[in-house]
Formats: sequence, C-alpha cells, structure tokens
Amino acid sequence: MDYKKAASEVLQNIGGKDNIVSAAHCATRLRLVIADNGKVNKKELENATGVQGVFEAQGQLQIIFGTGTVNKVYDEFIALSGAAAVSKDEAKAQGAAKGNWFQRAIKTLGDIFVPIIPAIVASGFLMGIMESLNFMVNNGFIEMNTSSSIYVFAQLFSNVAYTFLPILIAFSAAKVFGGNPFLGAVIGMIMLHPDLQNAWTVATEGVHTYQEVFFGLYQVPLVGYQGHVIPVIIAVWVMCFLEKRLHKIVPAMFDLFVTPLVSVFVTGYLTLAVIGPVFTTVENFVIDGVQWLIAIPLGIGSFIMGGLYATTVVSGIHHMYTIIDLGQISAYGMTFWLPLASAANVAQGGAALAVALKTRNKKLKSMALPASLSAFMGITEPAIFGVNLRFFRPFIAGSIGGACGALYASIVGLGATGTGVTGIFGILLHLHHPVQYIITMAIATGVAFVISWFFGLPKEEQQPEAVPAPEQTAPEAVTALQEGAVSIVSPLTGEAVPLSETGDPAFAAEALGKGIAVKPSEGKVFAPCDATVSAVMGHAVGLTCGNGAELLIHVGIDTVNLDGKHYTGHVEEGQRVKAGDLLLEFDIAAIEKEGYKTITPVIVTNSDDYADVERVTGTVAACKDTLMKLKR
Repeated sequence: MDYKKAASEVLQNIGGKDNIVSAAHCATRLRLVIADNGKVNKKELENATGVQGVFEAQGQLQIIFGTGTVNKVYDEFIALSGAAAVSKDEAKAQGAAKGNWFQRAIKTLGDIFVPIIPAIVASGFLMGIMESLNFMVNNGFIEMNTSSSIYVFAQLFSNVAYTFLPILIAFSAAKVFGGNPFLGAVIGMIMLHPDLQNAWTVATEGVHTYQEVFFGLYQVPLVGYQGHVIPVIIAVWVMCFLEKRLHKIVPAMFDLFVTPLVSVFVTGYLTLAVIGPVFTTVENFVIDGVQWLIAIPLGIGSFIMGGLYATTVVSGIHHMYTIIDLGQISAYGMTFWLPLASAANVAQGGAALAVALKTRNKKLKSMALPASLSAFMGITEPAIFGVNLRFFRPFIAGSIGGACGALYASIVGLGATGTGVTGIFGILLHLHHPVQYIITMAIATGVAFVISWFFGLPKEEQQPEAVPAPEQTAPEAVTALQEGAVSIVSPLTGEAVPLSETGDPAFAAEALGKGIAVKPSEGKVFAPCDATVSAVMGHAVGLTCGNGAELLIHVGIDTVNLDGKHYTGHVEEGQRVKAGDLLLEFDIAAIEKEGYKTITPVIVTNSDDYADVERVTGTVAACKDTLMKLKR
C-alpha cells in the first residue's frame, strides 16, 4: 500500500492542513481533532486508499486503517500536514473541549450516568419481573408462595437502586466534577435523610413540616429527594467547586478536616434551602413538558420524537434522556420515554438489515449485518454511523420506522419499569405488557426495513464488488488452501461474546475484520499460534500467524487513553513467538477502576481472505479452547 498516497487523500478530504487541530493514532485508527467538520468530505474519505471506516466519537474524527498500517499512514500524514502530533489523552481532551457549552454539558451527563446504568438496569429488570409475577398471582394465572424468602427479598431488592438513586448519582457526579466521591455520596445521603419526609408520600399526604432558612427569610418544605436527578447533580457540582477551592487556600495541616467539614455543611445547607427547591421545580417542569408532548392526542408528539430520536443520537444529545426516564419513573412509576427510544433503535437496525440483505457488495454486507444485529440489542452506533448515515436514505427509513413504532407505543400507553436497556432485551422492562412491546418493535422494524429495502441503497451499491484476477499461488499456499479450516485458539481465559457487546462502533461493525470478543477473567494474553509480532501498542498486540491468519488482540475499549498504564508488555515488534508465549499482562481491576471496559476484541484483520469465520461463544481457556475457525 502507498502510505503517502493514503495520507495525502486523507489530508485532501478533511479540508487541508489548516482544518486540523491535532493528530494522534491508536493501534487501529487515525484520530484527528478537526476545526470545522463541515469541510470534511466523508464519502470520499471512506473511499480513500486503505481506509476501512470513518466515524466521529469523543470529538474526534476517527479513520480506521488497521494494525500495522495506521502508524505508517500517521507518520506520512504528520510529514505532509505539519499537524501537531499529540498523545491520545491530549487528543481526547481537545475533542471534548471543542464542543460548545451545550455539547460539553451533554457529555458530562453521559459521563455521570453511564457508570451507574448497570445498577439501574438490574433494579429495572427485577421490578419488571416482580410486577409481572404479582399480576399473575393476583389474577390466578399462577400459584406462588408470596411469603417465601426468595419472593419477599426479590420484592425488597427490586427498587433499591431507585430508592437510593441520589446517592449513586452523587458519587458518580463527584468523580466527574473532580471532587471526593465519598463526600459526594454524603450529599446524596443528606437529600435522603430519614428525618426528611419521603417525597413519594407528598402527593397523598401533603407536606408535613416546613423549616425557616436564612434567619427566617423564607420557609422550605422538609421533604426528601427520592427519585430526583437534576437537584443532586447541581448540589454535587457546588460541593466540588467549594472543595477544590478550599484545598488551595486551607493550610495543609488543617485541610484534612476543615475542607470536608465546610464543603459538606455549606453544600448541605444550600441544597435544602435553595438548590433542592429551585431545581426540583425545574426538573418537574421538564418532566411535565415531556409527558405533555407524549400525551398529545393520536400519538402525534411521540411520532415526532420517535422520528427525531436517531438524530439526537448522532448529535450526542441522547445522554440527557436518562434524566427523563428516571424522572418519569419517580413521577408515574414507569417511563413512557424508553419505548420511544427502543422503537427508534430497532428501526435503525431494520434499515441496516435491509441494506445487508439487498447489497451484493461483500464488504458492505459484512459490515451491515452485524451492525443491524447490534442495533436490535440496543447499541445503534455501528448501524447509524457505519451503514445508515453513509447512504443517508437508510437513516431516513430508520427514522420513519422509529416514528411509527413510537406512535403505536404512545396510543396504547406503553411504559417501561426501568431504563438503560432497549431493543430485544428491553422486553424485560415491559413484562407487564409484552405483546404491546413486541408489536411496537415489529412495527418499527418492519416499516424501516421495507422503506430501506425499496429506497435505501443507490443502484451501484446493489452490485457485487469487482473481483480482481486471481494471483498465481505458490505450491505451499495451495496445500494450505486444501487443508480447509484454520483453528484459532483463545489468547485469553474468560467468556467469548459477540463483538456487538464491545459497544465500539468500529469493532461491532467489523470494520477491522471479523472476530469475537473475550471478557477476560485473567489479565494475561498468550500467543494463540506460532507468529511474528506485527504491532505492539501498550494495550494491543498484532500477530501474523504461521497459518496465514493476521490477528489483532485489543485489550479493552478506548484503553488507548491509558497510554500503557496498567499494562506490561513482554514482546517487541518483529519478534518471533511460539504458541503459548506470554504477550501481555494487564490489571483488570485497575483498568475498570479507571472507567474502561476490559472486554477484548480478537480480530482476524485479513478475514476477507477466508470464505467464512466461525466463532465460538461461552467460557474459553487460553491456549486450549478454540475461539474461531477460519474456512477457505
């Protein structure tokens, strides 16, 4: 490949060197921070020499070249453009700072809520299960001992994350705002103190007690903040603001007790006296406004929002919707917003599925099919960025499908018992009305599929790729072809899962090649075959195996930002290794504590050389269990 040509084409299609803020690269992608994204010719960029995919994330334009290629293209790119070469952390920071205040605020909300989603999902699922069981028991469909410890405890556990939600939010928010997360948790506890009246009793009992504040200036209700979100985030931001400034001005010998005491007391007083009452009103206004929109007769409001939802995913605004979900669950016992989001997500999957089934372009088909399956699981980025937006018409088809599904959900009053999960597994949050949920998903998927099938693809993309003339094959290569399948054993011990579970658009869409991911139970990576090390980059290792397979083992998602921290490499580029040799060690707990997933994609980067790649899921042991079979 002509690396200089590839770099030149990238430079030309991003608007020239004057449009570059900075450049970095990881094991697979060129990561550029662009001054004006409007100058980027994305369609031409996707067709540039060596480019395997293009998408935007974390304020960066990420151009996929693959292992061993990206660093060479990067060197040529820096030489041609004169761009500032920066570290991955610097590029990420510049990308985050490039957005306007609204974009930065939305990103902050995402950073706060993403870590607590597993807790919310667990409670939401259990609430749905218990509500369904209660319905079936009360209506005589099943007989069950509701006084058994399992039933009683499950009922007790089901709403715990929502009951103590302010503490979870406060802890996470303090980490994001740069404060002490345990002091943040204390602020959350203050807002749920048992001496305050439970907020969920106010509607039926009224406010029991009022308290004068600021020396009798006015009174505030002594009511807790169960189920509230916005007041908690604002209160913790104030606490972190105070804490960080006190650390600068309080002498070191007094800092240990003065700073926490003043931060918590001042913030706690302001929270109950000002922040809580004011921002509870703001939050209620937002929730009431959303509910008014959804309740517009004939489902018109839901139709509009279902159609626009995918567009908000593109812009990143969808991170704020967790506030709406949690607010509605607190106010109404369920969220009517989540079914709209679920319809919009599966609709994008339906549109991508139509592309996958109709196109005769093998590269597009191999990208669109797993991307559509990922969307059906609730992860839409691969389908939206990798397929639908690329041709735009499938994206519109998905938006129309989402609107139609949301329309039906609104008309039948479909609500979810929790949040955090959409798509196929979202039915677990709708067990009280499973048939209506299935119909909603069927309408969204069906409408999007049909429109995308008939109008989604330009004619040129419906044709097969031009097949180059076969090269002369050496005798030993012919023998390899005749041998049939090549087995690749797992380089890690853990659980093998589909690439869609990585949550990374490039891996999930198989833009870098087909493969599988491993959720590691042990922090060691071994050579799965006799090979030459083709690339080493802290968190990732590339191998050229003696059996012809080219592998990328990428430990974690976005772990490039750690710059090798918590990783210990044992090989160098160009080194020959034997099957079973230790390649890399990593600290699972430390990486996850930093906020990164350690799920490890194992990619066959030359999978186009094989007729099929069979993948094994389930528990695998390093250097023992087969992970993939490559068929000629």
